[in-house]
Amino acid sequence: MSPTGRVTRAEVAARAGVSTAVVSYTLNGGPKNVAPATRDRVLAAVRELGYRPNATARALRLGSTGQIGLVVATMSNPYFGQLTDETERAAAARGLALLVRTNSARDLTTAVEQLAERQVDGLLIAQSMDEASTAAVRATGVPTVLINEATAPDGVASVGVDRFGGARTAVEHLLGHGHRSVAFIGAAPGEDRRRGWSDALRAAGLGEGPAVEAEYSREGGYRGARRLLALDQPPTALLAGSDEQGLGALLALHEAGARVPEDVAVVAFDGSIASAYAWPPLTTVTQPTQEMVGRALDLLLQPGEPQQSILAPALVRRRSCGC
Repeated sequence: MSPTGRVTRAEVAARAGVSTAVVSYTLNGGPKNVAPATRDRVLAAVRELGYRPNATARALRLGSTGQIGLVVATMSNPYFGQLTDETERAAAARGLALLVRTNSARDLTTAVEQLAERQVDGLLIAQSMDEASTAAVRATGVPTVLINEATAPDGVASVGVDRFGGARTAVEHLLGHGHRSVAFIGAAPGEDRRRGWSDALRAAGLGEGPAVEAEYSREGGYRGARRLLALDQPPTALLAGSDEQGLGALLALHEAGARVPEDVAVVAFDGSIASAYAWPPLTTVTQPTQEMVGRALDLLLQPGEPQQSILAPALVRRRSCGC
């Protein structure tokens, strides 16, 4: 055994009665063929001795680390925690390890550069990219796919969700319950969820309900709902741009004595696990996380012309909307 306590390739070779080169050919699948009986002896020696190949050395030989990087804005949002868990499972099923970099400071360029320094084989980025981060991706030369985003810069593949269509479906569902004053808590005008909300109301011949810009957090939803309740004519329904905002809005409504859904119906967007355990359980536009991650990894591992893939979300009906 080596001074470090690790079993060496030479020890495996000695136990199997072969050269170290044959051990290498067996474990790496080439470049030379190994007779089946010899291969069995090598593998038996590996198991008996508990040999583990040196990943760094293997990466240097093969030009691949077997690792991919994932950048998410924050892990405090349960949705991104679910996205990370699903990515780790899907990567492991493909024989890959996952390095995760949270980007709470919103410095995407630094996150990209740090993961590239770890010699990852590819990058998944779960937030929108600006000019600086796009330039950083191109400079590293690391294959990159934008995930959880419907659009991407030129030359970058993406897999996202039809947020416009999902928001429109959510508002149409509220209209089907008889509501005619549907508010929105979320991003600024122009964002897909807000456009979908506005489009559904306009198609129904209704003017826009009140809209509140807020952070995608429980605090943002809480403050947004309080502002809506302070209006002379509060809305009878609201669409929150994220489940976290929806959960915050529920607390504000409960504190104000507003019954959900009798006084104010609520629908949110994401499909996080937390939405099912709110009171009342939160109706939500759920994103197909498993399919999204699988497609993103396929694009990453089979590079070609960059593709933009947009998936359809689904409305999960629970008690907060009146269902």
